[in-house]
Amino acid sequence: MLWTIVVILFVLWLLGVVTNFVVGGLIHLLLVIAVVIVLYRLFTGRRAV
Repeated sequence: MLWTIVVILFVLWLLGVVTNFVVGGLIHLLLVIAVVIVLYRLFTGRRAV
Protein backbone atom coordinates (compact mmCIF):
# COMPACT_ATOMS: atom_id res chain seq x y z
CA MET A 1 0.00 0.00 0.00
CA LEU A 2 2.73 2.45 0.99
CA TRP A 3 4.80 1.59 -2.08
CA THR A 4 1.76 2.17 -4.30
CA ILE A 5 1.33 5.66 -2.86
CA VAL A 6 5.04 6.36 -3.32
CA VAL A 7 4.93 5.28 -6.97
CA ILE A 8 1.82 7.37 -7.66
CA LEU A 9 3.40 10.43 -6.04
CA PHE A 10 6.60 9.89 -8.00
CA VAL A 11 4.68 9.72 -11.29
CA LEU A 12 2.74 12.87 -10.41
CA TRP A 13 6.01 14.59 -9.50
CA LEU A 14 7.50 13.64 -12.88
CA LEU A 15 4.39 15.04 -14.59
CA GLY A 16 4.84 18.28 -12.67
CA VAL A 17 8.49 18.54 -13.67
CA VAL A 18 7.88 17.73 -17.33
CA THR A 19 4.78 19.88 -17.87
CA ASN A 20 5.48 22.66 -15.30
CA PHE A 21 2.07 22.55 -13.63
CA VAL A 22 1.26 25.37 -11.23
CA VAL A 23 0.71 22.75 -8.52
CA GLY A 24 4.24 21.44 -9.05
CA GLY A 25 5.26 22.78 -5.65
CA LEU A 26 2.53 20.74 -3.96
CA ILE A 27 3.60 17.60 -5.83
CA HIS A 28 7.21 18.15 -4.74
CA LEU A 29 6.05 18.54 -1.16
CA LEU A 30 4.04 15.31 -1.33
CA LEU A 31 7.05 13.49 -2.79
CA VAL A 32 9.25 14.66 0.07
CA ILE A 33 6.63 13.53 2.60
CA ALA A 34 6.44 10.11 0.91
CA VAL A 35 10.24 9.72 1.04
CA VAL A 36 10.31 10.67 4.72
CA ILE A 37 7.61 8.09 5.50
CA VAL A 38 9.47 5.36 3.60
CA LEU A 39 12.75 6.17 5.37
CA TYR A 40 11.01 6.21 8.75
CA ARG A 41 9.49 2.78 8.12
CA LEU A 42 12.82 1.40 6.95
CA PHE A 43 14.69 2.69 10.00
CA THR A 44 12.07 1.60 12.53
CA GLY A 45 12.04 -1.91 11.05
CA ARG A 46 8.28 -2.09 10.68
CA ARG A 47 7.04 -4.27 7.86
CA ALA A 48 3.59 -4.29 6.29
CA VAL A 49 1.56 -7.36 7.21
